[in-house]
Amino acid sequence: MEKRINGHTRLYALIGSPVGHSGSPAMQNYSFEKLGIDAAYLAFDVNVEQTAKALEAFRTLNVGGFNVTMPCKTEVARLVDRLSPAAELIGACNTVVVEDDGTMTGHITDGTGFVRNLKEHGVEVKDQKIVVLGTGGAATAIAVQAALDKVAEIAIFNRKDEFYANGEKTVEKIKKAVPTIGKVYIEDLDNTEKLRAVIAESDILINATRAGMAPLQDVIPVPEDVLRPELAVADVVYNPLETLLVKKAKEAGCRAAIGGIGMLLWQGAAAFELFTGKEMPVEEVKEKFFSEA
Repeated sequence: MEKRINGHTRLYALIGSPVGHSGSPAMQNYSFEKLGIDAAYLAFDVNVEQTAKALEAFRTLNVGGFNVTMPCKTEVARLVDRLSPAAELIGACNTVVVEDDGTMTGHITDGTGFVRNLKEHGVEVKDQKIVVLGTGGAATAIAVQAALDKVAEIAIFNRKDEFYANGEKTVEKIKKAVPTIGKVYIEDLDNTEKLRAVIAESDILINATRAGMAPLQDVIPVPEDVLRPELAVADVVYNPLETLLVKKAKEAGCRAAIGGIGMLLWQGAAAFELFTGKEMPVEEVKEKFFSEA
């Protein structure tokens, strides 16, 4: 690292809070070094109230770009100069590119990373009927990207709690932005009869809830008997690497049973390409940092 840093080295960054656990600096710096790019990537603990100051500092320091994690994604989307179509639909961004003229463009790579991870496991979303469990940031990014990638139908399921309205807004946004989509709607996750019926007619089931993550590691978000060989199952949870849902999907012989770790890899790869215009050395990064991806 010390041999690479000089007076011309371009800075890239991650902001959010907390960021100490993030694997982004390791994978991004490894990729810079591997491709001979004169750049360095650091993480900065920034809360929502500090976000505007952080962006102003980045403009002053001529930072090349930065990633954004919670809780700053929505605030950054409000502050940048322009948004990609997906980021605009979602109202949040996790990757910002500083353009040659100094303006900032916000992107969201969560959805593209998830869809690419599916593809790497032989699952395409185009013309498929999908079920998305949850209405949080990851669920919204996945639903929006799937719509942009021309899925046939999206069914969102969430309990009728304070987050249910998020799902209703996502449905309306998708209908407006992608009027060609066959069907997009939201239902109550506690309506087990409806959940069973919809999954029975769907091609892909996606868990974007906290089910499967500690302390809910023994929770499966759907009845086990809805899992069948024709269904592809994917989880956004990556710790544990294999959730109870993924384990049960494998036992049921589902055509795919995909954990969430690969989504992290591919959203990072998408950010790297936005920053540099080059492809991340994904296979080497996967082997070094994502051995289970």
